[in-house]
Amino acid sequence: MRNLKPALTGLLLILYLGVYSQDDLMDMLNADTRPVTDYTTATFKSTRVLNGQSIERMKAHQLDFRISHRFGLLSGGAYELWGLDQSTVHFSLEYGINDWLMVGLGRGTYEKTFDGFTKVSLLRQSTGAITMPVSVSLFGSAALNSLKFTETSRTNYFSSRFSYTYQVLVGRKFGPKFSAQISPTVVHRNLVQTELDPNDTYSVGLGGRVKLSTHLSLNAEYFYVINPFYNYPSQKTYNPLSIGIDLETGGHVFQLMFTNSLAMIEKGFITETSGQWTNGDIHFGFNISRVFNLKKPINEDAK
Repeated sequence: MRNLKPALTGLLLILYLGVYSQDDLMDMLNADTRPVTDYTTATFKSTRVLNGQSIERMKAHQLDFRISHRFGLLSGGAYELWGLDQSTVHFSLEYGINDWLMVGLGRGTYEKTFDGFTKVSLLRQSTGAITMPVSVSLFGSAALNSLKFTETSRTNYFSSRFSYTYQVLVGRKFGPKFSAQISPTVVHRNLVQTELDPNDTYSVGLGGRVKLSTHLSLNAEYFYVINPFYNYPSQKTYNPLSIGIDLETGGHVFQLMFTNSLAMIEKGFITETSGQWTNGDIHFGFNISRVFNLKKPINEDAK
């Protein structure tokens, strides 16, 4: 009995360790087979489809320095070098605060406008543990027109210089080649030219991207203005349409486009586009995006 007791104790200990190890192994196997969430990336290559915002935002601690140009009318011919003699410029800085929030500041020559904006990612298209069919972002901006007031005989308020834009951006990537987006939009202007102009303008934007190769894609966007208006009875505005390409080269993204809009912020190209494609009122333009990483990845070896 004295020899049997230690043997039984050892056997029980072996059985206990075996059961414990088996449970631990099962936990490891369950962890390996637990479903994960696969998030969709690169629905669009830039934070812009062309003129308008895309559902994309800057990643955390990334800074995008963006330079945008729109030239004169192609119909100006050789005398105007097909519009290249004239240029409207907009500069902006866009920074990703975290994985769902981006902020930005800009300055453009169109009406000498300063603008500030933010974009929040609410939902991300995904499969796996979490299935989400679309990506959804919210965009908001405030723009300040810094031109000198032309009506000096009246009382001009500083608040009259401001306009605001609110957008819901809903996008989906349909496989590796095609992406689409819809953008319900409201633009509010504190001051309008005449009583015929509404302070609030509603529109719906449609955007698409077709990937042609690893670094090249064809993009198009169109904004349908629900309540078109007249700045003056004799001057009508038109819905903005833009067609162009994305060209990625290293840390740069070049967007080359043709558009009937001269402005590069929402208040301008949605509510003040005076050119029409069928009349030949087409501008050539481009955006250049350069991204900088302002924080070293935590897994990068110390130098």
